[in-house]
Amino acid sequence: MSPRRASVNEELRRRSRERLLQAAVELFGEHGYEATTLGDIAERAGAARGLVSYYFPGKRQLLQTAVHRQMHLTLAAALERDPVPGEDAAGGRELLARAIDAILGLAAERPVLMRAHMALLLQQEGFVQCAEQQRLAALLRETMVRYGSADPESDYRMLRALLMGAVVAVLLPGAPMPGRRLRAELFGRYGLAWELGCPSGGGPPGGGSVSAREGAHQ
Repeated sequence: MSPRRASVNEELRRRSRERLLQAAVELFGEHGYEATTLGDIAERAGAARGLVSYYFPGKRQLLQTAVHRQMHLTLAAALERDPVPGEDAAGGRELLARAIDAILGLAAERPVLMRAHMALLLQQEGFVQCAEQQRLAALLRETMVRYGSADPESDYRMLRALLMGAVVAVLLPGAPMPGRRLRAELFGRYGLAWELGCPSGGGPPGGGSVSAREGAHQ
């Protein structure tokens, strides 16, 4: 029996790593960071315990990589979805609205997972620089390009900071901010009509509408 080609081995490794990342998202989201072990993740993924350590230096790195992958997949799906009738899917304002809604939606749908992720980011070690985080950053940067930013790198960093702040505000124990209010603030900053993206739960807080402002690019 001839040995497998290198490309086949690479594909098997990719699939194993993705199964571990998906299992991590599921278990951290179900039980939180402290209550989830690497052994639990390996078992959920149907992999050997040692395979987790082969791909990831530790649980912190695994969580951040898994969440960045989930954020990247969620954002990519939002940006690529088919337009609704009358919607310009390629419009920069529509894409930015979708990006904001995707991240706020993830915080609302997976609060335990995202709270654990944000807590780790606020520790001294900060960001884990990984391929998944870089893919997420590239999507957000490209969104700012399509929006019409004159300085996409700086504006991407500001958007990232605003989205992180909004996620923390949504998830703050004991004093959460309503997602619709945060959406209205972000849409107002970037001059986005409330109807863009994926609005839910009726109109903006306080009635009226958040309309696009001329020259609102920041």
